[in-house]
Amino acid sequence: MTDASLLARIDRLESLDAIRQLPAKYSLALDMRDGDAWVNLFPEDVRVGGGKSGRKALRDWFDETHSMQFDGTSHHIGGHIIDFDDPDHAQGVVYSKNEHECGAEWVLMQMMYFDQYERIDGRWYFRRRLPLYWYASDINKSPVGDRKMRWPGVPPYHGSFHDLFPSWKTYWARNGQPHDGPVEPAAPLEKFIETMRRGAPLPKPRVRS
Repeated sequence: MTDASLLARIDRLESLDAIRQLPAKYSLALDMRDGDAWVNLFPEDVRVGGGKSGRKALRDWFDETHSMQFDGTSHHIGGHIIDFDDPDHAQGVVYSKNEHECGAEWVLMQMMYFDQYERIDGRWYFRRRLPLYWYASDINKSPVGDRKMRWPGVPPYHGSFHDLFPSWKTYWARNGQPHDGPVEPAAPLEKFIETMRRGAPLPKPRVRS
């Protein structure tokens, strides 16, 4: 093994560790309502929406959103898959199960994030987080049925949890019949998420953290 290849492998391991910490830092900063710590997980030129950009605009959104909608939150991070596009760019999927105190209701949520990461000046950031929701419902109400996103005072809606991966619809379209095609080859290294997406477009976000 050459010195260059060894250094590249060490760099990859250090990058994996740094990226894996991002969702945990995101959750802690969000739950503790530390807007400065939260926005500094994103680059200085982060896009906020509505033509706005920058950490100050993102912090304004953070303060307004979480003071109006939630009395308290707790985010529990699950499995985290990371694929590298190149040494300074990566993408990931991370599960999150969240609890929200919303006035008289205690809303449980199951979701995942599709993330894009970027290393800038030696530090890894979220370039983008796309939330994909399965359900949100008061702890005393089952979320079974359609439109599982059920927030107090908001009409139920679809949360796009399965929309990034076409296999969900393909599986149910077979109506329980076995797959009659050959087993596809394993995903190439660093292409697991891309292979599962099969070219599916990104769903339009509807943000509830």
